[in-house]
Amino acid sequence: MLRLILTCVQVFSAFAIIGLVLLQRGKGADAGAGFGAGASGTVFGARGASTALSRATAVFAAVFMINSLALAYMGMRASETQAQKTLLDEAAAGRSKGAPGAGIPGPAPATPGPQPPPAATTGQTAPATPAPK
Repeated sequence: MLRLILTCVQVFSAFAIIGLVLLQRGKGADAGAGFGAGASGTVFGARGASTALSRATAVFAAVFMINSLALAYMGMRASETQAQKTLLDEAAAGRSKGAPGAGIPGPAPATPGPQPPPAATTGQTAPATPAPK
């Protein structure tokens, strides 16, 4: 909730700075005002709106900077508390705890099937045993 409020303040202050900078006069416009051109038609008086707009721009710039730091701090804290674990990290943690069945399953154990007689595997015939007398 706080992050949403800070994000809204960030967007509002960014738009306010953009608008205030666009409303201000450039440095070249002061040369004509020095000779009386347009000084009588200003709303803010002979000095113009430069001081009020400059102060408002400075205030919104300060809000923007402080808000940026607050959002960055909140982002850092959120990433530290939610340490992302990979699948391999979880498997290693499960095997180190000794939990049966935890971790990545390995190959299935081989089940012994029918074994051929030893003579058939070596290619030799078994020696004949003498018959009982």
